[in-house]
Amino acid sequence: MVANRRLARSMNVEIHSRRLETFLVIETISRRPGIPTRSYGVDLRNRRCECRRFETLHYPCEHVVAACAKVNVNVEQYVDDVYTLERKLRVWKNEFPVLPDLSTWEVPPTTFELILDRRLRRNLRGRPQSSRIRNEMDIREKSDSKCRGLCRLSGHSQNKCPYRNFHFGQSSESGRN
Repeated sequence: MVANRRLARSMNVEIHSRRLETFLVIETISRRPGIPTRSYGVDLRNRRCECRRFETLHYPCEHVVAACAKVNVNVEQYVDDVYTLERKLRVWKNEFPVLPDLSTWEVPPTTFELILDRRLRRNLRGRPQSSRIRNEMDIREKSDSKCRGLCRLSGHSQNKCPYRNFHFGQSSESGRN
């Protein structure tokens, strides 16, 4: 309440209807840097504010405090009974039973057998498996196997190309293949 009262001092309040208890509260100082000031409609009769904290928390926000200060109304009448000391004491007056010793608890035997699902186990060895969900963008048209290596023929790789020595300028008479 203290923080809400401090914030309420920096707001302008326009009375729309004293009988219907509706007000327009305009922030004069922005609490959020870079965001312009805003205005909020307050309805005291229906306990509503456009910031939605009043009806959500059942506790007056700074806009409601500013509206009540404008018309000299006690803002504490809008605090819900949940926040009163009497209500809190009523909740905690119930006694909680002391739990008996753990060794005396009766635990029913299990009537089913747990079976381990090995597929759910994490595979620690090898290359990690992809968890990506594939869709139609991942489907490629069938094509011939890629042409790799120096000769660009299909089915060859750079290491297994029969023409690799030729491309490097080495003759096949050297000791390397």
